[in-house]
This record gives sequence, structure tokens and C-alpha cells, in this order.
Amino acid sequence: MSLHPTTPEKLARARADLRLGLPIVLLGSGQAMLCAAIEELSDGRLAAFRALGDPELVLTARRAETLKARAYDGDVARLSVPDEADLRWLVAVADPADDLNVPMKGPLASRRDGPADLQRTALALAKSAQLLPAVLMVSIANGPALAAEHALTVLAQPDCADLTRLAPLSPVISARLPMAAAQAGRLHIFRPDDGSAEHYAIEIGRPDRAKPVLARLHSACFTGDVLGSLKCDCGPQLHAALAQMGSEGSGVLLYLNQEGRGIGLANKMRAYSLQDQGFDTVEANHRLGFEDDERDFRIGASILQTMGFSTVRLLTNNPKKLNMLQACGLTVTERVPLKVGETAQNRAYLATKAAKSGHLL
Repeated sequence: MSLHPTTPEKLARARADLRLGLPIVLLGSGQAMLCAAIEELSDGRLAAFRALGDPELVLTARRAETLKARAYDGDVARLSVPDEADLRWLVAVADPADDLNVPMKGPLASRRDGPADLQRTALALAKSAQLLPAVLMVSIANGPALAAEHALTVLAQPDCADLTRLAPLSPVISARLPMAAAQAGRLHIFRPDDGSAEHYAIEIGRPDRAKPVLARLHSACFTGDVLGSLKCDCGPQLHAALAQMGSEGSGVLLYLNQEGRGIGLANKMRAYSLQDQGFDTVEANHRLGFEDDERDFRIGASILQTMGFSTVRLLTNNPKKLNMLQACGLTVTERVPLKVGETAQNRAYLATKAAKSGHLL
């Protein structure tokens, strides 16, 4: 019997530590680095990093492009931290909230010596923790000893290979749920093994597993689904999809907790703030350091397969969802359009989805 944490449990612990502002230790081939999320960094911990060596600010190439900084490692930029730089400087470089108010942050010196594998891993961890993809890192001589002395989480490079894996999902419970859209409703809860957010399947009626099921992959949208936001079409899409399934007598809607195209509600609000400055949704994501869309649609495919479905009629305007389901072994017999919810406030947003994200609107 072993009580040691598994690899998914180590990653979950590391994500939680970063969100709390705790540094973690990353171990690579002959290299060890201390890492902390800029978003949760304190003055005291910044001083501790400096006492250990010469720290660097690590950003994605997307954020570096906004700052006109060189990303010598392709998708990663490693910036030297000036001796006089304080926590406010680090946050200003990492967070685009004040880019227009404080346009001159440089000169920014990019590093190009040595590998960037641990830096790339640190950014992936920050993203998976739904923090800004910006971290402070410093090389250390003996990572395990430092971690033991300060009770820090340690991740070795083989542990971090699991960051790109699809976490297995286990059904937790299901129960009958009569809804306005359909009296014959049932809610299924699925829990991933890596400690991340649970996902839900709303089953309408009794879909025949031997026939194509009317299905929708719906990403959680607190602002649209709950508050009735006019900035997006998510709420109307949710209710229209459930209504169509109720009308046809069967269907399954997957409610995936991937808010803000996978960047989380806090970062989504940061993107909204940038949109108020005149940037579109894709530009806002890039300024924050994210890609256009950080969601993982493999989650939806896994849930459908676990529920016994192999063929679907997919309610979507997004070809990427269709392609991903097919790549995961599902057969999509039909793409069913879902064009609802256009408002004066979201017209430009919908146009951007069509022009830059390939949505069929």
C-alpha cells in the first residue's frame, strides 16, 4: 500500500499552491527552478526569489507580442527582471489592464540562453489553474532540499507530461430533474481524476443509444446563462438547445465547466475590460497571454462515449467541435445550426467569432 500522491494529485496540489501564492519547485534534466504566479505574488516572496538568484519573468509569446518583447523560445518569452523593478512593475508587465495607461514598460530584455522546458511547463500550470499565464522563476541549486526545507510542492518533468492528457472522468451520480424544457430530464455528474471542475450531462427523455443523438457541447457561461448578459449568445443558445431537445423528445446537453473559452471567469472579466477599451474578443485573449480558445472538447467526447453514445447530431455553429468529436472516434451524422440570441450589444462579438474563429453564422 502506498500513500504517496499520484501524478494527477501532484498536479492538482501544484495548481492549488499557485492559486494560493505559494511557490512550487520544478525539476528538469539537471535543472531545478522555483516558480510562482505573478498574479498572487507578494513583496516578501519577490524578495525571497531575489535572495536565491537572478529571477526572470516568464510570459507567453502572445503577451510578449503585445509588449513588443522577443520570444526567443517560440511560444515562451523569458524577460530579465531589472534590479529596481518592484512587484508593481511585474504585475504591470504581466497584466494588460493598464497597458493603455502605462504604455512604456521597457526596455524589456529577453533571455535566450538554455532550454525553456520548465518555463513552458510553469505557464501551462498557471493556465490550468486559471491564473494569468505569467510566472516568476529562478534557478536553484538543490530543488528537493529547498522544497523540503520550506514544505513546497515538487514536480519533476515526467509528472508534467500529464498536463496535456485528458483526465479520466468518472460518473458520480445521476438523478431525475424535471425542467421547463422537458419533464423527462436527468442530470448526470462527471468528476475528473485530477481534481479539476466537474462537468454535467443533461439527458432529455431516453435517447436511443443505437441511433444518432441530438447533442450539444455547451461551455459554462455565468454571465450569459445566469445573468442574461447581452454581450454573448450563450444563454439563448443554452435554452434553445434544451427546448429543441424537449420538442424532439430526446437529446443530451453537456454543460462543460470551461468558462470564458477555457480561461476562467476572472480572466474572462479581464478580457471584457479590454473589450471596453476597443479590442475584440480574440485580441483581448491574446493581450492576456492566451490563445483564441483554450477549451478541450475531448472532455465532451469522453462523456458521450461513457454514456453509451457513438453517433450524434451536433447542435453547433463551431466546426472545431465537430472535428474534435470525430477525431475522438464519434460519428457526427449532421451539424444542426443554432443561430439565436443576436443583440445590438453582441453583434460585433458574433462577427469576430465568424471572421476569426471560423463559426458558421
